[in-house]
Amino acid sequence: MPTSLILSPNFETPDEFYAALTAAHDGLGKEASDALNARLLLILANHIGEPSILSDALHAAQSSAPK
Repeated sequence: MPTSLILSPNFETPDEFYAALTAAHDGLGKEASDALNARLLLILANHIGEPSILSDALHAAQSSAPK
């Protein structure tokens, strides 16, 4: 497992994942869509499991958010 956050493109098939992600949201209202995103985030965070990588990811997301 990597010991640092990977921010460069790291997908073999990014378009396929994006299509699956958007399809998972089809027909959902905002609340259900937000809940799906939260569950996905927690599942992936659990998979990563490394506190320093999760902390780096939080900081990267916060610093890239629109102001």
